[in-house]
Amino acid sequence: MTQWKPTVCMRCAVGCGQLQRGVDEGFGVDEVQGNHQHPGTNGLACKRGIRETKSPDGEWLTEPLIRRGDTLRPATWDTALGTVAAEFLKATAEDPDNLAILGSGQQTNEAGYTLGKLARGGFGTRNYDANTTLCMASAVTAYYRAFGSDAPPCTYDDIPDAETHIVWGANPDAAHPVLYRWIRNSADQDGCRLVVVDPVESETAADADQHVAIEPGTDLVLAQAVLARLVETDRVDREFVDSYTDGFEALTASLPDVATAAATAGVTVETVEALAAAFDDRTLLYWGMGVNQSTHGTGAAGMLINLCLATGNMGPGSGPFSLTGQANSMGTRVCSSKGTWPGHRDFGDPANRERVAEAWDVPVDRLPDDTGPGPVGIVDEINRGHIDACWTVATNPAAGMPNATNVERALDDVFLVVQDAFRSETVEHADVVLPAATWGETEGTVMNMERRVARVTSVSDVPDGVRQDIDIIANIGNRVTSTLFEEPRLDPETVFDELRALTAGTPADCSGISYDRLAAERAVRWPAPDAESEGGYRYHDDGSWSFPTATGSAQFSTASYEGLPEPTDSTYPLLLTTGRRPGAYNTGVRNRNETAETPRARIHPETAGRYVELLDRGRTVVASRRSRITVDLVPDDSIPPDAIWMDVHHPAVNALTLPAIDPESNEPNYKQCAVRLESPETSSPVTRSGVVTPGPVGND
Repeated sequence: MTQWKPTVCMRCAVGCGQLQRGVDEGFGVDEVQGNHQHPGTNGLACKRGIRETKSPDGEWLTEPLIRRGDTLRPATWDTALGTVAAEFLKATAEDPDNLAILGSGQQTNEAGYTLGKLARGGFGTRNYDANTTLCMASAVTAYYRAFGSDAPPCTYDDIPDAETHIVWGANPDAAHPVLYRWIRNSADQDGCRLVVVDPVESETAADADQHVAIEPGTDLVLAQAVLARLVETDRVDREFVDSYTDGFEALTASLPDVATAAATAGVTVETVEALAAAFDDRTLLYWGMGVNQSTHGTGAAGMLINLCLATGNMGPGSGPFSLTGQANSMGTRVCSSKGTWPGHRDFGDPANRERVAEAWDVPVDRLPDDTGPGPVGIVDEINRGHIDACWTVATNPAAGMPNATNVERALDDVFLVVQDAFRSETVEHADVVLPAATWGETEGTVMNMERRVARVTSVSDVPDGVRQDIDIIANIGNRVTSTLFEEPRLDPETVFDELRALTAGTPADCSGISYDRLAAERAVRWPAPDAESEGGYRYHDDGSWSFPTATGSAQFSTASYEGLPEPTDSTYPLLLTTGRRPGAYNTGVRNRNETAETPRARIHPETAGRYVELLDRGRTVVASRRSRITVDLVPDDSIPPDAIWMDVHHPAVNALTLPAIDPESNEPNYKQCAVRLESPETSSPVTRSGVVTPGPVGND
């Protein structure tokens, strides 16, 4: 019988410690359970993470594939890698930006670092990003504006000490059940409470002591209303503001009238007052995709941070806490060179560029001088004819990006290489498919949402046709440049040692974290500049505060609400909003049983009643200006009137969504777009993904 090995769950960013054991014969994980020795989660683990680790319901990729005509055919690794290298060299011969590379928060730190090293230091392309931009970029940008550094200041240790828990635009009951257990345990104590801001009565909202049913897309203006109410009722912590912040007067001058802002947000002034009162106690303010995935995402996230700063809700048991989705979104931000150089080194600082170029032994002028246009911008560049080849690693843009039908067309216009463990919608458009190892088969590290670094370990071998992410990347790299990597197989520990050395002295210093230390301690939070230290509450030491900004103070920010990027009208009178169902995640590639052939559209019963004539045995068509999909309509009074709620992780849904982006973060506006219902009888036949027409709808 195989031995139990400590590892960490790769489903979401809570980072639950697990023990895994491999099967006795063949390939795969046999048993999974929580690890009581893990310092972050102490044996807790959700059923979904255990199930998807042990028995993923997806179609495994087991050998390289190359497109021959209209069909993907098996190929040898040598042929596949040689084809990829030749096409990438051809694409970048005149301009490195002719190659686009999309990484993922599902990669290990070692794989993300290796991919970024090749993208930025080998090819020198600016058209490199990761799917973490689709979910966390607005929060990241807001953190930098406020604190001069990315990541929440608080940790899981602060949850039991909070008196008020405000969950804004997030549903941790569905998305982060272990984390939500801690929140509920704390909120259920005498004198404590749970407040939820969400247009939908979500699973989390159903538990709340107060549910603020905001008008969809108005998070920024509601946060401004609450802040204005705190100012006019003299409930600002002037000692904290005067001692440790800049920009408060400019912020207050920019705030709207409370009554006007409340009306825009669809709430009463009394509701604004109740929400303002929630900040009187020690408050943790959590937020998620409902805030980030908006054209106002950076402004809204920044305004939530403003609320914490203005009320002095900084320090143990309080503060702003963005809830991260993917297991290694944090690691992608620290390690992968997509938005910063490793360790959160500022991308535009010449000294940082020189330090990275020296570490990688590449010419400094090969490194791009800006971070690129973001994932949506990369698709736009393909459509403009500026990109000839694209490489996706552990991500599924054909289903996961907004206006997905347009994304599919763009992917068909380039030489597409897909590196993944499971067959996805993106694989169907690939010219070459490179099968990669997945959870339980991979060695490396990840970082959870509270900055804790932990090992992921392998308990199973892989079939002969499958390789590790870092080895696939290095094999391609060595075929285009001979200086970046050792000959595969790469040692993940050696890669991590190179990475952690490059973070030394940075805000995200991991130089004191080694594989040996992780074996002994299971998980360590950064910053950890030496082998004994570990990060706690950031920026705070013995009652004093210091932030890595130009002045050493936290910065208040201002923002303006400009309305929805695609408001409803007489032609498209319903508002589509998206969220996450408890069972579905990451476009369903590992849990196809949760993403049924026909997606479900939840709608208020009164609204559904106006469209009875468009139903055929409960089935109808939801149409946006971009596409149509067939759905099963489900009456649900937790959905606000004149709105439709759909699962963003169903592979058909993003055919409808809007590719408008936040101008500061490049994060897309998944949460609101205008739609209508149509009769199934007047629509085109349904494809296997649920999409019924590939092109734009109508002329309006």
